[in-house]
Amino acid sequence: MNFSKERPFLLVGAGKMGGAMLSGWMAEGVDPAAIVVSDPRLSDEMDALLKQYGIRHVTAVPEDLAPAIVLVAVKPQLMDMVLPGLKSAVRADTLVLSVAAGTPVAKFHENFGKVPVCRCMPNTPAMVKRGITAVYPTAEVTGAQKQDVAKLLSAVGKVVWLDSEDQIDLVTGVSGSGPAYVFFLAEALSEAGKAAGLPEELAHELAVATVCGAGELMHQSGEHPAILRQNVTSPNGTTAAALEVLMHAEGLQPVMTEAVAAAVKRARELAE
Repeated sequence: MNFSKERPFLLVGAGKMGGAMLSGWMAEGVDPAAIVVSDPRLSDEMDALLKQYGIRHVTAVPEDLAPAIVLVAVKPQLMDMVLPGLKSAVRADTLVLSVAAGTPVAKFHENFGKVPVCRCMPNTPAMVKRGITAVYPTAEVTGAQKQDVAKLLSAVGKVVWLDSEDQIDLVTGVSGSGPAYVFFLAEALSEAGKAAGLPEELAHELAVATVCGAGELMHQSGEHPAILRQNVTSPNGTTAAALEVLMHAEGLQPVMTEAVAAAVKRARELAE
């Protein structure tokens, strides 16, 4: 990949998402000497990871640093404070990646000029290398840089490319925030089991294993979810009885549609 010790990869913000990506890159054999991490407050876990691989850590970006790639992995509300401090590091040919929701390309061009920028929307399953990251590249991003981005992000899961920046907010509502919806489904299923009379711990164990197993079945089979649903639904059986409730006109689908729309709306508000 097109970064080195002389022109390193700079990771700005080593929280859960940045840390997940860093772990993935180390597992893929990326040279730790070609990476610099900038974060004023490292978690104990991240500090241990950096020390384990000998990755350079700085609390602020040195003015003489000339990275080939900069990944900005800080919260959107911190952007106005963080981006000015990166101006000395971002050169005309530096590729800027952002994983922050609600921070448009215009914000980076405003701070750095017309440099190549990729807005990326990953999700937390990246922590177990089962994430999916949607990427919108600006016109300035070269073919070689796209290849670098694909290699970097595929270390933590699947990569898909977007045709327009507007799609980022839509992706945020589906896959970016989506893991929380699935976690809540496991919570709700566990609570329903408890309400039906199961012991709390058993209901929790059954719900979590069921959600994990169903997800893995979808992943490995490659079948559309609707087909898998039909395959386990016997006519007039127990599953059919439950699905009558979930698939009612006022059931899960309209609630999920409303939830995704709320997430998209909030993502757009963050960009204002």
